[in-house]
Amino acid sequence: KEIIMSYREDKLMSLAGADINQLTESELKTYCKELLKNKIHGICFSVYDENQKPGDDISDEQILKKLEIIKPHVKWIRTFSCSDENMRIPILAKELGFKTLVGAWLGKDLDKNQIEVDKLIELCNDSYIDVAAVGNEVMYRKDLSEEKLIEYIKYVKSKIKTKVPVGYVDAYYEFSSRPSMTDTCDVILTNCYPYWEGCNIDYSLIYMKQMFYHARDVANGKRVIITETGWPSKGSSLRGADPSNKNFLKYFVNAQKWSYEEEIEMFYFSSFDESWKINSEGDVGAFWGIWDSDTKSKFS
Repeated sequence: KEIIMSYREDKLMSLAGADINQLTESELKTYCKELLKNKIHGICFSVYDENQKPGDDISDEQILKKLEIIKPHVKWIRTFSCSDENMRIPILAKELGFKTLVGAWLGKDLDKNQIEVDKLIELCNDSYIDVAAVGNEVMYRKDLSEEKLIEYIKYVKSKIKTKVPVGYVDAYYEFSSRPSMTDTCDVILTNCYPYWEGCNIDYSLIYMKQMFYHARDVANGKRVIITETGWPSKGSSLRGADPSNKNFLKYFVNAQKWSYEEEIEMFYFSSFDESWKINSEGDVGAFWGIWDSDTKSKFS
C-alpha cells in the first residue's frame, strides 16, 4: 500500500507505529505531510480569500490557484452549492483531473432551491459530477420538511441522464431517524464531527467511528461516504473539545490513517481557512483549513 511503502525511512516507520499522543508537534507535522504526499481521498473545497464571503465575485484565476495548491495532495473535492462562483468550480476541477462531489444548497427560499437543483442536474448531465448531493444539513437546520427534501432528491434523480449517484448530506443520526429519506438516497452522505459534540480529542477517533457505523448500519448496504470531518486549529473550546494546533494535527493523522486502513471514503473539512464562517460558527469557524487564509500549509 502506498502510505505504508512511503514509511521505509526509519523516522517515518517509527512515526507510523508510534502512539499519536506521544508524538511532538514537529513529528505530527512530518506525519501529516507524508499523508498528504500520498494523497488523501477528498477535501471540502473552500474558495474564499480573507474578507470574502459567498456571493462575492470570484475569478476563475482565484479558483484555479487554490485548486492547483491542493491538486498534488487530494483525489476528490467537495463543493456545497451550484450558484454563482460555485457553478464553475467542478468544471475547472474536472479539467485538472479531480473527481467531484457537488452539492445543491437548499434552504427556505424555494426559488433559489430550484435554481440550485437545476444547475446540479445540468452539471451532472455535462459529466462534471461524480456524486451529487441534494442539500446539506437541511434537516438539522429545519429549513424544509422531510417530504419537501425527498421531493427535491427524487426530482434530481429523475432528470439526470448519466449514472451519477444522488444523495443528501446531514449528521449521521438523521439517517436512522428518517428512514424514508435514507431509502430515497442512492448513497449516504454523512457529516461526523466529534468536536461539535464536545468530545475530547483523546476519544475523538473512537467517536467518529461510532458515528460512521451508525450511518452504515441503516444504509441497507448502500455506499456510505463521510462528507465532512475535521478539527479546528484555533478558537474557543466546546465542553471537552479543545481547539489547538496539536489537536488539529492529531485528529488529521488519526482520521486519515483510519480512512486509509479501512478504505473509508472521507472528505476532510476543509482546504483553506475562511474568516466569513465566524459569523455562523463563532471564532472556531475560521480555523478548520489545512492551509491558512494566506494559503500556507499548517503542516509546514
